[in-house]
Amino acid sequence: MPRLLTLLLLPLSWLYAGVAAVRNWLYDTGFWQSTAAAVPLINVGNLRVGGTGKTPHVAWLTQQLLDLGQQPAILSRGYGRQTRGFRRATSADTAASIGDEPWQHFHGFGGRVPVVVDEDRRHGLAELAAQAPGVTAVVLDDSYQHRRVRPDLNILLTELARPFWLDHVLPAGRLRESRRGARRADVIVVTKCPAELPAAARQQATARALRYARSGVPVLFSSYEYGPPQPVFAEAGPLPAAGQPVVVLTGIAQPEPLLAELRRRGHPIAAHHRFADHHAFTAAELRQLGAALPAGAVIITTEKDAARLREPALHTSAASLPLFYVPIRVAFLADGAARLQALLTPLLTPRAVA
Repeated sequence: MPRLLTLLLLPLSWLYAGVAAVRNWLYDTGFWQSTAAAVPLINVGNLRVGGTGKTPHVAWLTQQLLDLGQQPAILSRGYGRQTRGFRRATSADTAASIGDEPWQHFHGFGGRVPVVVDEDRRHGLAELAAQAPGVTAVVLDDSYQHRRVRPDLNILLTELARPFWLDHVLPAGRLRESRRGARRADVIVVTKCPAELPAAARQQATARALRYARSGVPVLFSSYEYGPPQPVFAEAGPLPAAGQPVVVLTGIAQPEPLLAELRRRGHPIAAHHRFADHHAFTAAELRQLGAALPAGAVIITTEKDAARLREPALHTSAASLPLFYVPIRVAFLADGAARLQALLTPLLTPRAVA
């Protein structure tokens, strides 16, 4: 955003931040109640609107809980879905009925992990407890500002390229509340870092983050590890070869890391069709994409976009395309994984690993 426009919008940002501050004060003083749960609640959220990597970090934490012998569940708002209220994911659901991120989690864990959506997380937790009494921990996806529930571990994500300490509150910036909201974090994770981020850069970022967080809060750093391309549909054809040109299709907030990875792999990027986050693709868009596809090129998308592209209404248009997604997983730098695991373990009731 141009600096002059940012300055002009700052008064509106101060008003927005003031409203958010009053709301937080009402919860902090107990005037408005936050509800705990009978099982540990582990929240993954951010101060910024979109694009900090919540989905792969939720998956990482859920896998850690499984490895520790727990039965985790995931509770999300289900942003972008066409339904409302509480809903538990089943094999009959789609991204339209539960949201693309919950659908991705449900299928990513093969149905082993209950995935539920509800705008009211308090109500969602109550319904989850009634329907899945064996759940021993719940990972909250994007509940940092949802103060009606009280997490046992509050994990704040911030992207290295756009850290919260350099941002402003909406509309001058992209923050949902002021930087002081970082004081609620029990751990801060700086995401989308290069795997070789120098120790000096990590120390500098840690110092900047701790200007707003509580003293002694761990500041960790994570990067993405990309897997080989996978077909969105069985009809996609042979996997992309090294050096093969690609057309990139994205409907996420921050597609730049995927583009950088494709270039690193030596794929010439013939075109990038970029849509807004959580974009609902249409059959007409896919037909246009196929008609303009350069000879010898394949289409690469993200795992989250693949969830929406598998909508039944799109199957005829999408399955005819050479369409692949690149899976990602989180990798922590230095001893970050061990430090986060050490924060998880005390919260959990010991259970024998099956």
